[in-house]
Amino acid sequence: MKEILASSSPTVNSLSQKDRRRALISSFLGSTVEYYDFVLYGAAAGLVFPALFFPETIGLALGSSLSFVVLLAGYISRPVGGVLFGHFGDKIGRKSVLVITLMVMGLVSVCIGLMPTYETIGIAAPILLVVLRIVQGLAVGGEWAGATLMAAEHADQGRQGFSASVAVAGGPAGSVLATLVLGLFAGLPDDAFFSWGWRIPFLLSAVLVIVGLYMRYRVTESPYFSEARRAGEIRTGVPILRVLRRYPLSSLYGILATAGPLFMQALLAVWLVPYVAAQGVVSRQEALYMLTFSSVLHIFAIPLFAWLSDRYGRRPVMLAGAGVSVALVFPMFALFNSGSYWLYALGFVVGNPIIQASMYGPIGAFLAEKFETLDRYTGVSVTFQLGSVLGAGTAPLIADWLFDLGDGGTNSIAWYFIGLIGVSALAVFLSKETLAHRKHRSTPNNRGSDSALAMS
Repeated sequence: MKEILASSSPTVNSLSQKDRRRALISSFLGSTVEYYDFVLYGAAAGLVFPALFFPETIGLALGSSLSFVVLLAGYISRPVGGVLFGHFGDKIGRKSVLVITLMVMGLVSVCIGLMPTYETIGIAAPILLVVLRIVQGLAVGGEWAGATLMAAEHADQGRQGFSASVAVAGGPAGSVLATLVLGLFAGLPDDAFFSWGWRIPFLLSAVLVIVGLYMRYRVTESPYFSEARRAGEIRTGVPILRVLRRYPLSSLYGILATAGPLFMQALLAVWLVPYVAAQGVVSRQEALYMLTFSSVLHIFAIPLFAWLSDRYGRRPVMLAGAGVSVALVFPMFALFNSGSYWLYALGFVVGNPIIQASMYGPIGAFLAEKFETLDRYTGVSVTFQLGSVLGAGTAPLIADWLFDLGDGGTNSIAWYFIGLIGVSALAVFLSKETLAHRKHRSTPNNRGSDSALAMS
């Protein structure tokens, strides 16, 4: 089987630095919008939606659980979106699909910001919220993979890991913007915040989308896809069926490797912010700002670990990250249970730029290098999004359940995370290293080969 991203093709070599920069900025902005919307909804699910979109008679605890179920519904629709948009991304190109996904994500966020509450339209409010989250989930399902691939496929030889991580780093950038903006409005009096204050951050998503669409309009198509199209290699058939037939183990390992770090990401953004605020030591605004500060560090930590994977390999860095995650998860929860303002803040720093980023930083290149060009969009979309359902989508519900299970509290959540990160580490261990293989094949005689590093 041919490798992916193994060597620089003539089309890749002909790209100007301006083309590469546009691709990186466009990918970064797309991921920023994606995670701005995700973190915004996740934070609002714990702080706002239980009181506004569900009947008062069910209580805030059940309302919070139902808000998390709606969050999960959006995650479940993501793999479907990955199949749908991945199909067209592998057939007609990355660029056109990414314009659509970005536009849909932004429109849904604006619609959520304009939604009437349960008090106004009754049961139609949570139903409409579910529909909007499912539609947004479909778009997000095609966004992450496309943005990551556009960055990696425009990259200089030997920098695919770092370039892919620029798109991945859009995640914490979106988290910074979301928590910062929501935190500003969370400082309003309760009447103002629950009436109109929470809506403004959702409506501001339109600004990010407009800037992102402008950049995407100007970016060039993926050089790998353009070369394959010129060579007449665009295949008939259904990409998802090829992925299932040709890459079953690669897909499985990708799903499992992604689940562990994404669980921690969602746990921090969705569950731990209201958990910390409920202890009475810090306000909801201060808890959001703590997450914001850790996310700023996260923006730089992700490319750092990706850069290390370009030098030392995807597997060694990700396995070391798994070891770090296991070693630090109990100390992290001890910080969150300390009752100390500054130790809470340190807990978010340990969780985001250290535990989460250490295994997540190389994930873009790790997944992209498992599939060939004409199956890559679909393959990366489906593996990442199924991993996000398994890890991030279920995180707040599992955390709620484990916390109330017996006397375990946060210890039960920590043990679950250790088990999940162990599964992720095993999947990485069973995957073959792609970095050394790529460098070995990157010779003049092999230039122009279409390689995905599909070898697991």
